Parts: sequence; C-alpha cells; structure tokens
Amino acid sequence: MFAKGEIARSTQGALRFLQRDPAAPFHFENTAEACLRSFQVMLLVAPIYILYLTISYSRLDTVADPGEVAVVEALRYVVDWLLYPVVFYEIARRRRWLDRYPRYISALNWISLPAMTVLLCDAVIGSVAPPPFPTIFDLAVQALLFYWIIITTRMTLSVNWFIAGLLLIVNWVPSFFLSLVVSRILGVTAAVAG
Repeated sequence: MFAKGEIARSTQGALRFLQRDPAAPFHFENTAEACLRSFQVMLLVAPIYILYLTISYSRLDTVADPGEVAVVEALRYVVDWLLYPVVFYEIARRRRWLDRYPRYISALNWISLPAMTVLLCDAVIGSVAPPPFPTIFDLAVQALLFYWIIITTRMTLSVNWFIAGLLLIVNWVPSFFLSLVVSRILGVTAAVAG
C-alpha cells in the first residue's frame, strides 16, 4: 500500500499547510504515480469515516434501514472523494496547471486523514456537549477545514486568495449538493430529544 514512513511524512506535510510552512507542498511527490497512490488514503480514512457516520447518525432520524444507509453513504464517500479531482483536472488543463496537478491532488487527499480525525472529534463533542456549544464548534471546524483547503491551494498551485477561494467553492458546492441528495434519499431529519 504505502511505503514505510509515507503516511507519517504525508500527514506531517498536510499539517504543515496549517502552519503556512513553505516546504509543505514538497512533502508530496509531483508524479502521476504518487497522485494515484494518494487515492489509497480513502482506505485509511474509511474506518474513521464509518465511526464519524455512526456517531452522526445516532443524532438523526432516517426512514432508511441501516443497510440502505450503508450503501448510500459508501457511494457518497467514493463519489465525493473522486468528484473534485475530476472537475479540477479540466480546470487545470484550461489554466495550464497540469504540471502542478499531481502534487495538489495528493496534498488534498492526504489532508483528508487528519481532517477526518478533526471531524470525528467534532461529532463526539457534538454528541455530548450541551447546546449551543456543538453548533459553535461545528462552525469553527468548518472554518478550519475551509482555511486548510484554501491555504493548500494557494501554496501548491501558487495562486492568490481569490482564485483559491473560487477553487474552494468549486470543491465544496458539489459536495454540499451531494449531501443534500443523500439526506433526501435517506429521509434524514434531526432526532427530537424526548
């Protein structure tokens, strides 16, 4: 799967983006092979994601049975993971960023590992903390994740804040609509405390 030390090196690189370390992008090889290999991070993140979903769904009501939830969420996981790299490829081709594409996508894939850990902590806090703290923490975590993607985009593609913000929107909006579709399919509503 991954070479010895690759997980530690890549996770460290992902975290260094938050410190705005100029060397952060160079923790990721700029090759097609490294880019394709970085999609295996999906397998590392999957158990954390399953735990995150389990906690999240414990606070929700759904008309779907657990098997339907598992199938729909598994499809969502794969589609959500692959959607932006496919869309961004066309953007990179048109903007002549294909030389930076492998490193950028690798960095975004590796960010998913520590980011999912942060989301899991958010779900745990949300399930035990009294209102309004879970909402405040949710907003703080979302702001952190948006900043993380923007700063990674800026540093890896060498673009300004405006372009990085536009690419964040291109990344986030399809994921948001996908989550709305999944919620609609599964009939998800917030559980009423009784």
